Amino acid sequence: MPQMDQIDQEQALGFLLRFLAIEGTTGNEEAIGREIATVLGDLGVPAEAIRWDDAERRIPLPTQTGNLIVSVAGDSGIPPKLFAAHRDTVPLCAGAQPVVAGDRVVPRGPTALGGDNRAGVACLVTMLATLQRHRLQHGPLTLVFTVREESGLWGARQIDTGLLGRPPLAFNVDGPSPAALTIGAAGAALWEVEIEGRAAHAGLHPEQGISAPLIAASALAAIHRQGWFGKILRQDRQGTSNVGSLCGRDGGSVGGPTNVVTDYVKVAGEARSHDGKFGAQIVSAYRRAFSNAARRMRNASGATAEVAFRSEELYHAFRLDPASEVVRFALDRAAAAGLEPSLRISDAGLDANWFVRHGLPMVTFGVGQRNIHSTAEHLDLADFFASCRLALSLARA
Repeated sequence: MPQMDQIDQEQALGFLLRFLAIEGTTGNEEAIGREIATVLGDLGVPAEAIRWDDAERRIPLPTQTGNLIVSVAGDSGIPPKLFAAHRDTVPLCAGAQPVVAGDRVVPRGPTALGGDNRAGVACLVTMLATLQRHRLQHGPLTLVFTVREESGLWGARQIDTGLLGRPPLAFNVDGPSPAALTIGAAGAALWEVEIEGRAAHAGLHPEQGISAPLIAASALAAIHRQGWFGKILRQDRQGTSNVGSLCGRDGGSVGGPTNVVTDYVKVAGEARSHDGKFGAQIVSAYRRAFSNAARRMRNASGATAEVAFRSEELYHAFRLDPASEVVRFALDRAAAAGLEPSLRISDAGLDANWFVRHGLPMVTFGVGQRNIHSTAEHLDLADFFASCRLALSLARA
């Protein structure tokens, strides 16, 4: 029998394997959401305390359900807290079958595992199960299981904040080590450009055509040459950029028969930075490169291609003050849970980017994820159990 301040590892592992076995790629999170709700009901959470917002109506991508938001009553003398974990996985996790291999959980077949972030989900459910089983004192808790984190933090972005209250302390469970407390993350912008060239017979009159892919190639070569691709350093500012996809009008492959000059291509990419202004500068470099490439490339009649460039800030950078209440509290409770905590800044986006934007200062801690988004993914069980103890420590204090 576990001690009052410990978690039942067998039960925690059971939750983990149960959630990992349910498919729920980004945008397709209904089944895993229903399973979480079922488990919470079995733990005694009243049905009226388990709610779904309507974020799926505001997300501009097909999404089955909204965010799952759970309210757990507690001692009003203890400050309320919010805990979050996203419930979607990347498409490579489709069909995953988790198996225990020594001190880790791995996928049985050639898929990713989905520990990102079913481990976070299992951690929070384990925390609540432990509180309920031992009737441990805690303050009011809000548990949030978001959708579409993997495709742009959309669930956290469009969450119904009116269902969250204003808890002064918020925590996100996602990442590798529970001892690494993430207090800041980069922002990201998406951009896309449509290039309309001119079709012509590639054998009889190629000079009358304007090749859209050639313009794209010229622009991207200039971006690389000028140092705006990959890791970008400009004096004391830095960021990253990447080109994600090139596609035709129907979203499929670019062009068609080789005897026709290809007249259309759409290119999409991203820019990231901890400095929002520098992120915008990176996007502007791409805009100029495509515009300049189109202007330089003319057909025999002097015509040029048309370029339509659009961009959108996907999520904003943030950085919490190390001296702030939520950071100091997280450091204290991590130490109390037997960890040696450290503070870190992430170059990737987190649901915390949007929770902080919504006015809820949030610290993120890891849950044992390793080699995520790959077929080499596995989950470190020692770190997973440690994250469960940390969540329990945070909830009780």
